[in-house]
Amino acid sequence: MSAVLVAVVLSLVSAVAYAAAAVAQERLASRSPGSGTLRLLARGAWWWSVGLNAAAALLHVVALKYGPLTVVQPLGALTLVAAVPMGARLAGRRVSAVEWRGTALTLLGLAAILVTASGPAPDDVLSVPEALTVAGATAALIGLLSRPGARPGLRHASASGVASGVASALTQTVTVAATDRSGPLLSVQVVGVALLVAAFAAGGLLLSQTAYRGGLGGPLAMVTLANPLAAAVIGLALLGERLQGGPAGVLLALAGAGLASWGVVLLSRTTPAAVPADDDHPVAVVLALDAGSATAEPALVPRPHDPGHLTTATR
Repeated sequence: MSAVLVAVVLSLVSAVAYAAAAVAQERLASRSPGSGTLRLLARGAWWWSVGLNAAAALLHVVALKYGPLTVVQPLGALTLVAAVPMGARLAGRRVSAVEWRGTALTLLGLAAILVTASGPAPDDVLSVPEALTVAGATAALIGLLSRPGARPGLRHASASGVASGVASALTQTVTVAATDRSGPLLSVQVVGVALLVAAFAAGGLLLSQTAYRGGLGGPLAMVTLANPLAAAVIGLALLGERLQGGPAGVLLALAGAGLASWGVVLLSRTTPAAVPADDDHPVAVVLALDAGSATAEPALVPRPHDPGHLTTATR
């Protein structure tokens, strides 16, 4: 089995785990939209989603050891493809035809990207100055996207995707450098970049949790698009990764990116924010009644000779 094929298989399993974590985070956010970070830390359901994220991240780390960023990161879009049927099943509904169409377009786009991005296993890493430069620029961009203003969900989702994509790029540097026997295992490069990975991974997780308060589809689509974009910029600009096939390969990759983006947009627009099926609060039941479904009750008026008691009004 080739190294790239190993990376693809690990990335697929990682995407499913990320999808399960995203669905769990969205349901938790919809049930407690006003919960702060400290309250989330006290909830067991949130820690289950963190565990799913950690398992997915571990698989992602191993995939980055065998495959380049331009192959591993686009497969993260499958998180949205897996999350749609998961969310639909938990909401007690069927996946619509538009959602299936969006899934097919996303898969076709990813296939086109993978054809042009299939390169050798990575052997180049970021130097400490390059890692610090990337971290500083990313922190500034995240601060800009996280500022108060309109549509915070999509902006926080974009910041989460950028943070996760940069964390993946830095993770690849840690993995390759730590397994390279030419240097010490705990070098300054490995330890320093590992700390940056932990910071960006935690920041991306918290930003995604706040983004999902507005629903799953749109924010998850933004995370899905921003993550590989950020990682691909680093891979192509600093790690010497290249697309295969020359100009024709570039055109095919652009066409694949367009198809995948179209599919992601369809998925994000057609995923409804459903009330959890187990929500049987009496107020929710009353609000769910159709207008005019209740029978009219007779009005009550004071009795003519006994104002202290009420009687049915006559018409």
